[in-house]
Amino acid sequence: MYVPAVATATAAAVLGAGIALGPGPGPGPGTARAVVPAPAVRALVPAAHGTPLVIAHRGASAYAPENTLAAVDRAARMGFAWVENDVQRTRDGELVVVHDETLARTTDVEERFPGRAPWRVRDFTAAEIATLDAGGWFGPAWAGARVPTLAGYLRRVDRNGQKLLLEIKRPELYPGIERDTLRVLRAEGWLDRDRDRLRRRLVVQSFGAESLRTVHREHPGVVTGFLGAPPVAELPAHAAFVDQINPSHTAVTPEYVAAVRRLKGPHGKRLRVHTWTVNDPAAARRVAAAGVDGIITDRPDVVRDALARPPAPPAR
Repeated sequence: MYVPAVATATAAAVLGAGIALGPGPGPGPGTARAVVPAPAVRALVPAAHGTPLVIAHRGASAYAPENTLAAVDRAARMGFAWVENDVQRTRDGELVVVHDETLARTTDVEERFPGRAPWRVRDFTAAEIATLDAGGWFGPAWAGARVPTLAGYLRRVDRNGQKLLLEIKRPELYPGIERDTLRVLRAEGWLDRDRDRLRRRLVVQSFGAESLRTVHREHPGVVTGFLGAPPVAELPAHAAFVDQINPSHTAVTPEYVAAVRRLKGPHGKRLRVHTWTVNDPAAARRVAAAGVDGIITDRPDVVRDALARPPAPPAR
């Protein structure tokens, strides 16, 4: 079994410096600041009864660089309680929040480390990743944003009063990452002894069924979600260890959602369906009509507005 090395205090401190980065007010990019203003926290609103939950994908990633603390803060400012992120592991065992297997698309790693192609997350130390600019690719005003550690990310989400849909990314590349993730969650106070509170604010999801089985076995109180659309005949097997089936919006039909919701998960509640990634009003209304419980989106304001307004009548 993989036993991660302990990251150096220096690396953790440098990566943790990303906590100081946040967006400015208004729709455009902003400047660095220490915390989200208090009004943003007060503005967080739960989904209305009967309306799908709106979840900010990689934070409000249409408005701030994805998976950064700035994107978390932007989602908070916009009034969204739930954010989604992706977790991977560095060469020296630190958990960091980044989507792609490589660092090339969302950082300046090619410029900083030109001889290290293909620039995979698992080939870099935490200290090296801490030096990368994870915001400049999105726009000049975001230059200097950092790749957060999972620990730093959890602190910011908690400080904002938000909730987390955490994806364990490519678990087959990182043996033991499930236990590492649970360890960090526990250390940061997320594996609350109050099971109701735990289930209200955290979901761990993955495309890896075995990864989710491990999470459920190691900490049965954690809500889990399988990313994908298993055939209906295979849903009962998944219901033994997951609470959600989370398919792409292209796989969502009323019949499939109904088949999922007929089953109960390991916590004795009906399975839920959170679909991804929905960014336009028509698609949002379609999946809502199909009965999904949550919609994961880069543009949470667009989806919220679409669900709050009836569709326009057809032109005559």
